[in-house]
Amino acid sequence: MRAKAGAFTIALIIGMLFMAWGPVSAQEDVVEIVFWHMEQPPHRVERIQQLIDEFNEAHPNIHVSQEPQNWAEIYAKAPAAVAAGNAPDLLFAIPDFTPIIRQVGAVQPVDDFVAEMDEAHGFFPSAVEPYTYDGHVWAVPLWNMAHSLWYHVDMFEEAGIEPPETWDEWLAAVEALTDEEAGVYGIGLPANRHLYTDQTVYDFMINAGAFELYNEDGTLRFDNPDTVEALDFYSQLYQYSPPDSPNWTWGEAEACFVSRTCAMILQFTVIKSYEDQGEGDPENLGVIPIPHAADLEESGTIAYPNAVMLLTDDPDKQEAAYEWLRFLLEPENYGRFLNMEPGLFLPVTEDGSEAESYWSDPLVVEYEAQIRVMLENSQNGMLFGFTGGNIFPSIAQISAQNLLAQTLQRVVIDGEAPADAVAWGQEQMIEAIEAAEE
Repeated sequence: MRAKAGAFTIALIIGMLFMAWGPVSAQEDVVEIVFWHMEQPPHRVERIQQLIDEFNEAHPNIHVSQEPQNWAEIYAKAPAAVAAGNAPDLLFAIPDFTPIIRQVGAVQPVDDFVAEMDEAHGFFPSAVEPYTYDGHVWAVPLWNMAHSLWYHVDMFEEAGIEPPETWDEWLAAVEALTDEEAGVYGIGLPANRHLYTDQTVYDFMINAGAFELYNEDGTLRFDNPDTVEALDFYSQLYQYSPPDSPNWTWGEAEACFVSRTCAMILQFTVIKSYEDQGEGDPENLGVIPIPHAADLEESGTIAYPNAVMLLTDDPDKQEAAYEWLRFLLEPENYGRFLNMEPGLFLPVTEDGSEAESYWSDPLVVEYEAQIRVMLENSQNGMLFGFTGGNIFPSIAQISAQNLLAQTLQRVVIDGEAPADAVAWGQEQMIEAIEAAEE
């Protein structure tokens, strides 16, 4: 009996030790991945969490968690987190944010993984290009956002106007659609010192052939005849924009369009506001590529391919992070990821652009024709300072001071000649770059 009791006691002790130590050992085997993103709206956070929960359940040795941030703080917060040693493993990015984090030495090259995902899913080259420089790819593309020209179909039909393709046709349409007595303006264009104005100015620069801000040697080429032509044409259209448009950001432009005060606007999307606050008639919502100067053969647009940077240098964490991204980019998951904001976030992969999980969302189904135009436009997208394969970190100083918008203001607000304003703009860009280097 004593022998049995002793054996029982030993077995009990061993069992208790196993219970005490076993879970700890198991926990140590779980790789924790924390990622930061700037998609704060609750419905976006909820959709991302749904995907995280599915992934974590299917991958018991990996635990992914999200920590939503905001764009207003991230430019200061992320470098500080890197310096303090508590940066996330993954950090969402846009092209002009990536060089800032690279400068603090945290971003890991992802060439091999992007090549793997390209082989599996087919990245659109325009989504990878802004992250490819200095011999490496610095982020994994996740979605795109690109400007298109939105218009009210019935306004065009009543005025006997066809959707414009060239600048001459565009100016004629805007003039014909403007009826100030009725409170209707042919187009809504911003002139605030704001990113929205930077983006819209660059739309005009692209479609004048002035999409390169830099020469190959890193000197600026903003001051050139094509840029002057772009700002001159902007000013011609601007006279048919509402009186309050100098103060606009994206929301005011959308409100002008949805209320039918503006016949046309340049915007990433108007689908959600048009559906919720406007007439909600897909047949009356027109969208086309941005018209171009007569000497160009096709239109282009500003585009923001959003991506994710890998910050951890731990091999186990890197592989776990890649596994999470593989999961997101699988077509059955990718469409649901994009549709955390239906009608805004566009696919950056070939199979993602045809995924049933993307096109089955109710809002996407309703506005499929418009979204297909947006998707096609996005493949001709580019971003100032991130073209031609030569990326210069000084673009961050130009963007931070909204120097494209400031240059435009001198033309449309102060009445300065476009050539003089563009020359001033280049001087300001040079000063901003030199000040940052001191």
